[in-house]
Amino acid sequence: MAECGGGDSSTSSHTMDKSITLPPDEIFRNLENAKRFAIDIGGSLTKLAYYSTVQHKVAKVRSFEHHTEDAASDKLYEISVQEEVTARLHFIKFENAYIETCLDFIKDHLVNTETKVIKATGGGAHKFKELIERKLGLKVDKEDEMTCLIKGCNFVLRNIPHEVFVYAKHADSEFRFQTTHPDIFPYLLVNIGSGVSIVKVESEDKFERIGGSSIGGGTFWGLGALLTKTKRFDELLQLASRGQHTNVDMLVKDIYGGSYGSLGLTGDLIASSFGKSATADKEFSKEDMAKSLLHMISNDIGQLACLYAKLHNLSRVYFGGFFIRGHPVTMHTITYSINFFTKGEVQALFLRHEGYLGAIGAFLKGAEEDNPNQYSWGENYAGSSGLMSVSPDMNPLQRARSGTFDMLEMDRLERQLVNLPLLQDSSSYIPDTVDLTEDALAREYWLDCFEEALDGVVKRAIGSQPDIPEVTERAEKFRQKYRNKLQTLRHQPFAYGSLTVRSLLDTREHCLNEFNFPDPYLKIKEKENDMALKYYLKVVKSLEELGWEQRQLALVRGVLAGNVFDWGAKAVSDVLESDPEFGFEEAKRQLEERPWLVDSYDQWLQRLKGPPHKCALFFVDNSGMDIILGVMPFVRELLSRGTEVVLASNSGPALNDVTNGELQILIERIAAMDPVIQAGLMDDRLTLVQSGSSSPCLDLSRLDKVLAMVVRERQTDLIVIEGMGRAIHTNYYATLNCESLKMAVIKNSWLADRLGGKLFSVVFKYEVPAGKLSQNSSALTPS
Repeated sequence: MAECGGGDSSTSSHTMDKSITLPPDEIFRNLENAKRFAIDIGGSLTKLAYYSTVQHKVAKVRSFEHHTEDAASDKLYEISVQEEVTARLHFIKFENAYIETCLDFIKDHLVNTETKVIKATGGGAHKFKELIERKLGLKVDKEDEMTCLIKGCNFVLRNIPHEVFVYAKHADSEFRFQTTHPDIFPYLLVNIGSGVSIVKVESEDKFERIGGSSIGGGTFWGLGALLTKTKRFDELLQLASRGQHTNVDMLVKDIYGGSYGSLGLTGDLIASSFGKSATADKEFSKEDMAKSLLHMISNDIGQLACLYAKLHNLSRVYFGGFFIRGHPVTMHTITYSINFFTKGEVQALFLRHEGYLGAIGAFLKGAEEDNPNQYSWGENYAGSSGLMSVSPDMNPLQRARSGTFDMLEMDRLERQLVNLPLLQDSSSYIPDTVDLTEDALAREYWLDCFEEALDGVVKRAIGSQPDIPEVTERAEKFRQKYRNKLQTLRHQPFAYGSLTVRSLLDTREHCLNEFNFPDPYLKIKEKENDMALKYYLKVVKSLEELGWEQRQLALVRGVLAGNVFDWGAKAVSDVLESDPEFGFEEAKRQLEERPWLVDSYDQWLQRLKGPPHKCALFFVDNSGMDIILGVMPFVRELLSRGTEVVLASNSGPALNDVTNGELQILIERIAAMDPVIQAGLMDDRLTLVQSGSSSPCLDLSRLDKVLAMVVRERQTDLIVIEGMGRAIHTNYYATLNCESLKMAVIKNSWLADRLGGKLFSVVFKYEVPAGKLSQNSSALTPS
């Protein structure tokens, strides 16, 4: 066990040796590169924020100069691993009891002497001002608490997709995460601290406190202490969770013998909080009194929030403050109250990181010269502890973590991310097909699947850096880190929002990057690209020899066969490991015959007999056979029809997916062999863009802003999504305002069985928006 202060634990009984189970450098990470501190000190918790620069290894590819006519015979590209500096925000939450020891640790490890000021907010900022200035040698600059809270709330709503949830105590999944509307304004923030503040937020800088109450968390704590002699807030909530309020509260049925039908009041409704205590000649338990008090205050706050929401016509109502703080018992009573008073029309919404809002806002105030809001940010799962449940039902290890040390890390993304303009309804778009948080059977399978695959990933990571001495040690650290994440998700599937195959894949990528494995499949991709290029002209020639109708089916089968080459699928990686000669024709033979598992091919063929599409946006998948022998002949046919094509590939590496840097070189090589591709590039009818993603899956609500602009400018009317990650695990149910093709081969036996198919079953899903069906059918009608 590590102490924050790094001193002798035997002489520091008051310090963090009782609560920290992580080495201090895993809590206050990268302090040597830290600057711009902010702190939010509440009644019991301190939240520290700082900015750091992080050095990562990044794999880069660069094209060689080719001087021969047959470019395909030369070495494909030069690979180099470079250092890249990125920005990261760190947020740490801990109990006030540890503040002095933490400040000592920061002081001992802080290298950057340029930092002169620390932004501070919260009620405790004044109390600890002298201590902070003395320990850190920084001037404390106090910021308005409500301004910081709103700025922090706007930031998490804008940057963390699974930030908002509703709480359902008796559901299979107690946390149900919501899609954040692209336009986050307006909303109501109900901040329940000692009292209650109700704030209407209309824009980034426009908000107004429209109401409040003196009856809040402080009231519950104060009256609870008088009634139960319990001084700690969390202990009071524990008492309430075990209590039965009906022993103390007077219900409607206690007065009328049942429900009061004419007024629509059920018999179980509370008529009078603590009503039975006035007449009953008996002692009431601490648990029952605490529960009654909790209901009384929650119902009062809930009704107040509903009245203000109705008055200002607001449907989004977020609750925060120390009274909430992720406690199931308070979230449940608030949820019940909101449901009752609005008859289910308004949901009580909670925030996964509500405890950090003040610290985030204070930090943003101090960093205005860098304008952090001009960038998009993403949660770094490798360095974030995730949402912790403090439910009494949770195991002791989980409960021990809550209220001690939690971390949130946000990485600045290279590119600003926006919605795909062609989403039919961006406010209801859900990228993921299955929510593993709610599907226990699928959750167990996929967690086991990722754990079983860990040895292979470690082997691949070591193999990608054979000449570096400490590679095995780093790979083992990666293994431990990712395995710990999987264990956390077994107990708390809601830790990082909705648990999905996408989030499991992304967490693995984050952990690989954490230990400087930027692209474990880089050399495999180069080898497979090099091999596939040699066969490109042969594949094109064989397609050109076919009749038009035969060629259309062969092109689709080519895309599907190419998609078999996926190192992320165990059934495929086992084959590729054992049989290096497994090739494109073998992959075609593995495909199921028509009719496919999902088969809209006849409709697609009929559409091709009509006028060409104006522009097709193609989200590509794997390197090698997939992109070169599958996708590019398909793209070539679209270009020949007169359709412009935009190829969207990953900005950063994930598994053996082709990156934008690699694709630029591959298209240059193909263009040197193929006049159709060459003409497409020259005439600007073939365009390559980054997707903004570094994931094997695809979130259409977080795409590169440049890509969105190209989609609009080119008047895109066809979207093609290829691969299991992008078209099955995500976007299978995505509805678009234009025609779409979703193509994939199912390379997982369990998933194939669940979908009613078998290994290598085919999904070919062609969809047309309802309003455009009649237009297309009229275009296809012979004159």
